[in-house]
Amino acid sequence: MSVETIFVLVMVVAMFCALLFEIASPAFVVFSVLIIFLITDILSPQEALSGFSNEGMLTIALLFIVAGAVQKSGIIENMMKAWLAGSSSLLGSMIRFFVPVSLLSGFLNNTPIVVTFTPMLKRWCEERGIAPSKFLIPLSYATILGGTITVIGTSTNLVVHGMLVDYGYEGFSLFELAIVGIPITIVGLLYIFTIGYKLLPEHKGFQQQVKEDSREYIAELVVEATFPYINQSVKQAGLRELKGLYLIEIIRGKERISPVRSTTTIQAADRLIFTGLISTLTDVQMTKGLTLRTGTHLDIDELKNGNTEIVEAVISHQSSLQSKSIKQSKFRSRYDAGVIAVHRKNERIASKIGDIVLKPGDSLLLLAGTDFVEKFNQSNDFYVLTPLPTPESLKRNTKKGKLSIIIFIGMILMVTFGVLSMLKGMAMAVVLLLLTRIITAEEAKRYIHFDVLLLISCSFGIGLAMSKTGLAGWIAEGLLAVGKPLGLFAILLLIYVLTNIFTELITNSAAAILMIPIGLEMAESLQLDPIGFAVTIAIASSASFITPIGYQTNLIVYGPGGYKFTDYIKIGTPLSVIVMAITVTIVYFWWF
Repeated sequence: MSVETIFVLVMVVAMFCALLFEIASPAFVVFSVLIIFLITDILSPQEALSGFSNEGMLTIALLFIVAGAVQKSGIIENMMKAWLAGSSSLLGSMIRFFVPVSLLSGFLNNTPIVVTFTPMLKRWCEERGIAPSKFLIPLSYATILGGTITVIGTSTNLVVHGMLVDYGYEGFSLFELAIVGIPITIVGLLYIFTIGYKLLPEHKGFQQQVKEDSREYIAELVVEATFPYINQSVKQAGLRELKGLYLIEIIRGKERISPVRSTTTIQAADRLIFTGLISTLTDVQMTKGLTLRTGTHLDIDELKNGNTEIVEAVISHQSSLQSKSIKQSKFRSRYDAGVIAVHRKNERIASKIGDIVLKPGDSLLLLAGTDFVEKFNQSNDFYVLTPLPTPESLKRNTKKGKLSIIIFIGMILMVTFGVLSMLKGMAMAVVLLLLTRIITAEEAKRYIHFDVLLLISCSFGIGLAMSKTGLAGWIAEGLLAVGKPLGLFAILLLIYVLTNIFTELITNSAAAILMIPIGLEMAESLQLDPIGFAVTIAIASSASFITPIGYQTNLIVYGPGGYKFTDYIKIGTPLSVIVMAITVTIVYFWWF
């Protein structure tokens, strides 16, 4: 091994550890490693920036816009609501809902599908007295399985396709992955409807828990005339830095003030609503002129008024909020929202709200303005799980909503029949959406997840550094030395397992990009079709079922479903083994 190869190996291991232990956002970690490779001349500027012009990455950017336009129309959501309402039995409801959802995720990015349908399914379950946990992991798994049917079903497939094109291969056709994707989707859904369903826990959702135990979350104190800080600000009254407590709302007659700012004045007869460690209220009660209101029970929903609403959100992998406390991130002023509670791993974090350091997967219950969902629905910081109402313009003019579906279907047909490439098809769809004013340029910009694109673009450079310095070849030789005596089937199994471990521990796109150079080196050494190896890596990168952190859809349902980490291991491990066995078998017999 050369010095350059050893250096790249050390940096890749360091990057892997940083991603695993969530030292910073994945995009920042990978970008930092890319810059180091650029500074040390491992990569030239052209090589380092090659990922930013990659066909797969650009297709993903356009797919975000198309998916956002379809989601905005609300037509698919309304159709699924009506379709679900027609089911009578629980198992019938699952089949009726998850079969079309898995097909839909073959053509739309699965992240917006899960974000859209999670609140809808939760409400449907709660209305019927069913634990949402019986439906939310299946929702994530169904979209992951369905995403393997086409090359546009998930960003991972497009990343692998883009890398193949960069390496001089033809890449995937739209339905090439369906050879594996359809069988694993059918068998995977059968597992969910039978064995998987029985293994699912019956947990209450985060918001439901907070509502039922609201006495533990919120308390109300009344300001008496004897309070020494009447007509002074919240900060002057010392109510901003209370031990363990967070002033979330002030009720003043019929007026409700939320979020409460440090400059808000306190008046006699104000009702102060606190959240946080309610057990520390005794300290506040000792303050002259503040009286705990007893004999009444303030429900979470009562905090809402015409100008505020209760919103549930999940911290994303790309969030700029992670590794910062709520106070450090200036959450209240930044988002014009107050945090009622934070849940992690199905447990409320018992701490002063402002001191909680946020991590990906944390569920936040917020008291926010009525425009919060619309403003931050496409935020990279969190997945907003409160449904966005269909815009009034679309309610009045359903033609635009229908036209967005027609444009989307037209694009798929043109790509399927080879009239346009995937990139050209997506570009044409975006141009038509803008020309017909179905979406505005500002909306298109909001739909793009720039952190995800930065992560993918930088990862291409990392993969190139592994190939250029011979690291990919060295790892490939090591894997072949282990697998060759056992035969090709064992080699494919080894590639699948290694890729799948990476995707469970870090991110799916990063796992694919690390493994593709190794897989292509192995295919060259064995003088075999590289597409078979690429398909194995693409499926293994997407098939993340065992942990909530490996795939964004698992992370989205983690808190709202009230799941524990072990729930994913218990339900996801058999499914992961089934998908692996089917994938490796089909690839072995179809391509080799």
